[in-house]
Amino acid sequence: MKFQNHIVWITGASSGLGRAMALEFAKNGATVAVSARRMDELDKLVSEIENSRGKAKAFFCDILDEVSIKNCVNQIIDTFGKLDVAVANAGFGVFGKMEDLTQEEWQRQFQGNVIGLALTAKYALPHLKQTKGRLALVGSVGAYLPNPYVGAYGASKAAVNSIGLTFQVELQDTGVSCTTLHPGFVKSEIARIDNEGVWHPNRKDPRPEKMMWPTEKAAQVMVKAIWQRKRNYIFTAHGKFFIWMQRWFPSFMRKMIAKGPKPS
Repeated sequence: MKFQNHIVWITGASSGLGRAMALEFAKNGATVAVSARRMDELDKLVSEIENSRGKAKAFFCDILDEVSIKNCVNQIIDTFGKLDVAVANAGFGVFGKMEDLTQEEWQRQFQGNVIGLALTAKYALPHLKQTKGRLALVGSVGAYLPNPYVGAYGASKAAVNSIGLTFQVELQDTGVSCTTLHPGFVKSEIARIDNEGVWHPNRKDPRPEKMMWPTEKAAQVMVKAIWQRKRNYIFTAHGKFFIWMQRWFPSFMRKMIAKGPKPS
C-alpha cells in the first residue's frame, strides 16, 4: 500500500485516465480527492472506490476557471488537512487543420491544457511543499511529434513538457518532485468531445485500435512513475518508438504520419 495515509488530488477524474488513476491510487491505500465538472460521474467513481473498501470524495472543479481551481484546493485542505499528491490530468483536444482553427479554439485549447494545468500546480504547490509531496502533469507523446489535425493539442502538450522541465528546476530543494507523464495511445473519450466541449458518444475514434492501451494498464504505470518520483515518463512501446524515429528519421516520420488516419 504505497500511498497509505496519502491524500491524492486528481483533476479530470470523471472518465479516462483520471478515473483509472483514481482507482489505482485507491488500491494503493490513498484517500482520493477526485475533481471534474461532471459530479454525477464523480459520485459513481466514489461509490466504486468505497465499495472496494477505498476512500474517496468528489469535488467540483472547472479547470477553465481559476476561481474554481482555487476553491477546489481550499475545499480539499478543509476536508483532509493536507495534500500529498496532485495530478494535473484534466484536458481535452481541439481538432482541425491549424489554418482553419479560430482564435477562440486556440484560446480554449491553451486555457484548458496549459493555463488550467499550470494553475492547478500553482494552488497545489504550497500544500505539497508542506508534505514534500508529488506533483504530476499529464502530457502526451504528441509533445514530441508532428500532430496533423490536432496541432493545437500537440502544441499545448509541448507546453506541458516545458512547464514540467521548468518545475523540475524551480522545485529543487523543496522536497517536491514533478513527474511529467507522456502517454501514447490510450483508450479515452478525447476523440468524442468536439471543439466546444460537447460529448458525442457515437463519434469514431480515428486512432489505431490495436495500438491503444487500456486505461487500467496505463494508470498502473503512471501511478508507479509518480511513486518513484520520475521526472519525464514516456510510455507505450509505440510512443517511445515514434519519438525515437522522429529524432533520428524525421523525414520518414513526416511521411508516415501524413498517411495516418484523418478525423471524420
